[in-house]
Amino acid sequence: MEALVERLSGLDPQVDGMIRVVMFYDTLMRRRVDLPALARASAGLAECVAGIRLHGTGRVIRVAPDGRNASGPPAPASTTAPIVLDEEEIGTVWLERPGPPGPLDEAVLDRLAIAAAAVFERYGPARTTMADPALVELVITPDGDEAARARALRLLGFAADLPVRVAAVRSPRPLDRVGALVCPGRPVKAAPLAGVGVILAAAIDAARFPADVHAGIGAAARPDHAWREARTALRFTGAREPVVRYEDLGALALLAEIPSAAARGNADVAAIARLAGARDDLDTLEAYCATGSLRQAADHLHLHHSSVARRLEQLAKTLGFELTEPSGLTRARLALTLWRLLDD
Repeated sequence: MEALVERLSGLDPQVDGMIRVVMFYDTLMRRRVDLPALARASAGLAECVAGIRLHGTGRVIRVAPDGRNASGPPAPASTTAPIVLDEEEIGTVWLERPGPPGPLDEAVLDRLAIAAAAVFERYGPARTTMADPALVELVITPDGDEAARARALRLLGFAADLPVRVAAVRSPRPLDRVGALVCPGRPVKAAPLAGVGVILAAAIDAARFPADVHAGIGAAARPDHAWREARTALRFTGAREPVVRYEDLGALALLAEIPSAAARGNADVAAIARLAGARDDLDTLEAYCATGSLRQAADHLHLHHSSVARRLEQLAKTLGFELTEPSGLTRARLALTLWRLLDD
């Protein structure tokens, strides 16, 4: 390798520098350095502040060229590069160079990012957003030992003082991408369990779930309690409300406790079930129950209000009660909700 460097340096000094950068990081990896040592070496090589940030844990390392931790607020990054592991971006590396980037900064960051991924793979906690389902199950199981739960959370990368929010998800998208969207830059882990996706995160932004994802979000501080709430909230989701927070359900959450056999045997629920094959009638009923207004339902359905009125009259005959009366609207809403809960 040294002989190759000597030959190439006479042809192109830029190539000489890039090869020396590669050799520099190869040496660091052979010495099995950790992330702080990697940042120190990079800052010394680049002669400016070097930084490493891990998305999953929120850990940030900034080192000055003299090898000490950089003090003061970070300067704008002159060059950045993603840390990628198993095709997932797990962090970022950067240089804080005053003025324009140096001629070898891109090569330095490229090798720094590769080295950081290798170090994190070797020494880090659960490496990517997708986690071991067994560890996730330990966190959310209701019969789990508290010491085992705490150990599992630690192995997943959650510090003892971090809150843990829980979401139950049905998604056509990969769970790791959904987790990264709803909890950017914070600890977040995901795993599929029994046909439902589990997301554990320090915080969950309900507004950031993609439109084609259904999610229930638990409210309890204990992960096992929050998981039970999240699964309940997921049952209440639908096309009109794909994301439901358990805390927003209030007394409606009690409907999820009604046995399926009892719900199916109820006359109102059975009448709603018979409407399931008539898509227009069911859409009309759902729109009217969601808005409580004939005209708003007509606007939503893009129909004239007189057409909706006629449909409601026919639906009243089918259901056996008057929909335009407050008591009838309440019955229809409850029956529609219970019917949806049967499709768990």
